[in-house]
Amino acid sequence: MGDVIMSSPAFRALKETYRCRITLLTSGAGSVIAPYLECIDDVIVADLPWVKTNGGNAAALLSLAEEIRKRNFDAGIVFTVYSQSSLPAAMLLFMAGVPVRAAYARENPYDLINRWAPDHEPYDTIRHQVRRDLDLVASLGAHADNERLELKMKEQDEESLLKKLNQRDIDLHSPYIILHPGVSEVKREYPAERWIAAGKLLAQEYKLPLLVTGSATESELAGRIAEGIGMNALSIAGMLTIGEFIWLVNGARCVVSVNTGTIHIAAAIQTPTVVLYAQTNPQHTPWQSPHEILSFSIPEKLKSRNTIIGYVNQKLYTTDIPFPQPQQILSAVAKLIEK
Repeated sequence: MGDVIMSSPAFRALKETYRCRITLLTSGAGSVIAPYLECIDDVIVADLPWVKTNGGNAAALLSLAEEIRKRNFDAGIVFTVYSQSSLPAAMLLFMAGVPVRAAYARENPYDLINRWAPDHEPYDTIRHQVRRDLDLVASLGAHADNERLELKMKEQDEESLLKKLNQRDIDLHSPYIILHPGVSEVKREYPAERWIAAGKLLAQEYKLPLLVTGSATESELAGRIAEGIGMNALSIAGMLTIGEFIWLVNGARCVVSVNTGTIHIAAAIQTPTVVLYAQTNPQHTPWQSPHEILSFSIPEKLKSRNTIIGYVNQKLYTTDIPFPQPQQILSAVAKLIEK
């Protein structure tokens, strides 16, 4: 989801430049944010074997290529992070007969990618992911007047959010702080006991409700943290749709989160954010929004086996950084709230 949000300024550049219809091909996880991006007209959801999902199979891949062929697309653009190969997706587009295929690649892809952008990251430079995607579409002549992240907010989502929170005696019109501890990868975790300690400091300092958020699968963690904090803390993990969550983030005084899709939602609606940032992807920080970053190292045993990520680790992350102290989180929140 976060990757799709970060690519959205590039989608917008294509839409504004070419007045085209845009179909997003993404995973089930990425698709949930598509209804909140005005530049997306349609979505194809597929779990692909080269993406971290349930994989799919050869028959499904051939069926997907045929579906793409039937839609007669004029062009296909592959968005990747620098540690991913664009060639599998480019092969899918080639099989589907898409005439223009644009992507980054390190090696010469010849006819597989006929709008080739040589990939110099991360060896010569490292760009923010949003800039990387914008530069790719710029090589095709597409530019956006506004390069910020944006999400469409729907009134019905606000109404349903208010109803749900009223049932829990939460007043959405009063100030509150969001704590978002859940991660998709263990290596990004910030320990629960430190969340509890930081939450207690925030509750004592600001006397505001602390809403602990997350998916249904993260409800046990969120509940444990809220219970540990005690004062004014409440878990609402698993309660909200993505549209309702966007409204919740929109109304928060501040969001404290690990580096996950939540920080990009907050960036899109300009909610101040403190990011507990595991040193995995240096190019995925909040884009053009108020934020404070508190970095920490990931354990050696959890580091990626991807050799490109290994290169970045050796180049950028040579100093071991411990988990941020709860007092540091309080100080970072204070910087954002008091601006």
